[in-house]
Formats: sequence, C-alpha cells, structure tokens
Amino acid sequence: MPSITPSYLYTFVALIAVSSLLIVSFMAYAEALRVSSETRQLKNLMDYVVAKSTELLTLTLTINATSEAFLSMPTSVGNKRYWLQLRNDSAKAWLEGGLGDVLVGGTELHVSLPKEASATGYYIGGYGAIHLKCYLNESVPQILLTRSGDGD
Repeated sequence: MPSITPSYLYTFVALIAVSSLLIVSFMAYAEALRVSSETRQLKNLMDYVVAKSTELLTLTLTINATSEAFLSMPTSVGNKRYWLQLRNDSAKAWLEGGLGDVLVGGTELHVSLPKEASATGYYIGGYGAIHLKCYLNESVPQILLTRSGDGD
C-alpha cells in the first residue's frame, strides 16, 4: 500500500509541470498576437499619413501653393504610445514609426514617400491631431509634420 502514494505524488507533479508548460506557451502565443496586431495598426496609421503627405505634395507641385491638412490620430496603439517621424536624405523621403516614447532612428517600420522632398518633423502619439504642411522652397517641395497647436 505505501508504494501507491508516491506514484500519485509523481503523477500530480507531472500534471503540474505539463500545465505550467501549456500556460507559458499560451501566454507567449497571446503576446505574439498582440505585438503583431499593434505593428499592423501602426503600419496602417503610417500608410494613412504617407497617403495624405503624397496628396499634399502633388497638390503643392501642381498649383505652386502651400497646402496643409490635419489628421485625426488615436492616442495610442494598443495600450502603448507611438511616434512618427519624417526623414529624408539626398535621394528620397520616408516616414518612420515605432512604439514607445522615444524616437529611435533606423527602425524596421518605414514607408517611403513617392516624391522627392525635404521632409522634417515628428509626432508623438497622444491627444491632438497631426498637422501636415507642404510648401515650395526654391522649387524644392518641403513637408513638415507637427502636432496641431504646436506651431510651425
């Protein structure tokens, strides 16, 4: 009779180990789904800003006038803050984005602007809309990204 008790104990310990492994696996899978969803949502926001920037650049180049737009943005992506930054080099301009409070250059999330332009400015998620302003400076299109109400 005493040999039955240790076998129950070993079975109970094995069940606890398997249960723990299953719980950890499900938690890791849920976290991967959440991060994937946040990344997709941020990418959609970036596509929206780039589409509007391209529209303003085209309008500015066509009619040779200043154009601007205000874009309503969510306060956060998931439950994280986010940031967007317009950058350029001598050949192209692009929009970078990331999750968190700190602007970090060289991120994996970036969307290129189809027009050559000088692009500057940043937006950190929170309350307030994005203000996009596009104008010509000595025949070079300039696009500026700021938070509405921050001034130019």
